[in-house]
Amino acid sequence: MSQIITVTADTVEQHGFFCKMSARKTHAWQAKRDWITARFAEGLQLRLLGEKQRGFAEFMPGDRCWRAIVDAGDLMVIHCLWVVGRSKGQGHARALMEDIERTARDQGFGGVAVLASRGNWLASPDLFAHFGFETVEEQAPGFSLMVKRFAPGPTPRLSGDWAAKAAACGPGLTVLRSAQCPYLEDAAAHVAAYAESTDQPFQDIVLESAEAIRTRAPTPYGVYALVRDGKLKAYHYLLPKDLPKVMEL
Repeated sequence: MSQIITVTADTVEQHGFFCKMSARKTHAWQAKRDWITARFAEGLQLRLLGEKQRGFAEFMPGDRCWRAIVDAGDLMVIHCLWVVGRSKGQGHARALMEDIERTARDQGFGGVAVLASRGNWLASPDLFAHFGFETVEEQAPGFSLMVKRFAPGPTPRLSGDWAAKAAACGPGLTVLRSAQCPYLEDAAAHVAAYAESTDQPFQDIVLESAEAIRTRAPTPYGVYALVRDGKLKAYHYLLPKDLPKVMEL
């Protein structure tokens, strides 16, 4: 049986939030801690696997979620669901999912939604299909908005207008990011260094509200985007060695 720890504003310093746990003194870790502490007051839930297992789930009410999703007010939306390393294949993902669904039901939500991806940085649609989720919308390059309903209700959708949002960034290199993921500060620093080395303008835009995710992010993932001259180049963390290759696409 999986041991699941419920992290709260009072215990986040003790337990952390799974990601970047070896770098608690960094600005990125502290920014995530501040972000998640503020989100607890908005209904965010965080679960960690105990007993030295490696996995976690982060989820919150759909009208306040930090993904580019709209019409999800009666749903709980999963930001992240991960089980990694030696903890895989032991039923921990199912235990976390059952906790998410139980919490959503107990709080009166009509179901659970998630943004999945066949690319990088998000869990696969196959995982959620296994748990009974159905795809309600797809978006290149491999995003799936998926829902598991307990009660009838409106169908959520992606906020859209991706090209216009990317074009609004203007010339040069632009990173749009959020503290929701503590690795994205490093991703932005890689792009800043690349921009300097190639003599390109660079701007680092930190999205500081769920509304900004829906209205400004040029990708369904919402919390990270790399844009060059008004066109989306990537929605996920890239290593420095990968940036030249992506820029050529």
